[in-house]
Amino acid sequence: MNNTPLAAAQPYALGLFRIVTGLLFTCHGAASLFGVLGGAHGGGTVPVGTWPGWYAAVIQLVAGLLVLFGLGSRSAAFIASGSMAYAYFSAHQPHALWPIQNNGEPSVMFCWAFLLLVFTGPGALALDQLLPSRASLGARTAAAGSGAPGEDLSRDDRRTSPANA
Repeated sequence: MNNTPLAAAQPYALGLFRIVTGLLFTCHGAASLFGVLGGAHGGGTVPVGTWPGWYAAVIQLVAGLLVLFGLGSRSAAFIASGSMAYAYFSAHQPHALWPIQNNGEPSVMFCWAFLLLVFTGPGALALDQLLPSRASLGARTAAAGSGAPGEDLSRDDRRTSPANA
């Protein structure tokens, strides 16, 4: 592992990337759903229940907030990435091959940014880090149920250690 100052800052840079990407995606959803920040397509809102605009805006708002705060980031980023791939291929690509020609650059950039977060994880500053992991919860649950009544479970690791087998 590289121990340079840049390597030490990598989780924080990734966390900031996640926060900014989530914030921008949330703004798109809020603009479409609530008419803020200029509204949908230059003004107004997307009518409730219309396909695919309203559903895309809900995904943008919810997934954007989850990614922004780092809660279920990988799952939210996966859904967001897929929605942006759908947006590109259904709304932009039929007009021209290249994103610069068909105004699909934001969809492509969001798609790849979220796909990157699926594989890298949320980085630093994510609220997921404050929650106990599923693995540690499973280990505690298994340990709590494995002993006899009154048995000291804090010594359980010595009994099951490969060195003591």
